[in-house]
Amino acid sequence: MSCWDVIADYGLRSLGIGERLLPKSDFTICQQVVLIGSGMIWNIYFGVLAIVAGFFLATAVALGKAARSPILRKLSEWFIFVFRGSPLFIQFFFAYFLFLSLKGVFPILSPLTSASLGALIVLFLNTSAYTGEIFYGALQSIPKGDVEAADAYGMTGWARFKRIIWPTMLRLAWPAYTNEAIFLFHATTLVFFSGFPASQQKGDALYYANYFADKTFNPFIPYPILACYFILLTLIVIGLFGLVNARLNRHLPQGQKSKIRLRLKLIR
Repeated sequence: MSCWDVIADYGLRSLGIGERLLPKSDFTICQQVVLIGSGMIWNIYFGVLAIVAGFFLATAVALGKAARSPILRKLSEWFIFVFRGSPLFIQFFFAYFLFLSLKGVFPILSPLTSASLGALIVLFLNTSAYTGEIFYGALQSIPKGDVEAADAYGMTGWARFKRIIWPTMLRLAWPAYTNEAIFLFHATTLVFFSGFPASQQKGDALYYANYFADKTFNPFIPYPILACYFILLTLIVIGLFGLVNARLNRHLPQGQKSKIRLRLKLIR
């Protein structure tokens, strides 16, 4: 079987398209590269949707934590505390059994027990909490002169937030937010190792890497392949977020522009 045949059979295997059975013996490098790459579809799916949806909730959480209302402030603080204070793996575990219990009472909620929805909700809430804290710190760092200048021009309410506060908050928070986005993609590897099952072997990249490592008793081929995929994904994220960062800082002198620096986290 040529490598092109392997791509045709297993290129979309993680979505249930193509060859149904996984290879059982005589594993080739091409099979491992293609199947692990197929699993990356799920990692990208979880990461992109969680980041896009979490961006808006994080903005609301940051504004709530900075609000004058004690109710909004406490709700935002506890939301951030709960999801930042507990391990993501445990959040997956408890969320699955919570959704499983709700499914028994309300059968219409059965889609929540699938990884494609239930795990996505957990990632969405988790990254919203981390990003909300990042955005809150950026809100607190906005120069008072910018706000006073907006007041002097007669800007109030939504106009001031839209044209002054929100763009400045994003500009200050973007380097740290980029690191959060990178780590979120890495955290997607926990999905199928938590309570959420891989339906019909449609797992993510780590799921297939672990499969080959177990079958061949040689982890030194599938795991480096997996690492290369995530390094490539990280470079893409840095590139895309770097373009946005350049756009946000386009009005500043060259020496004052904030640069994106990758800061790895050891644990989440």
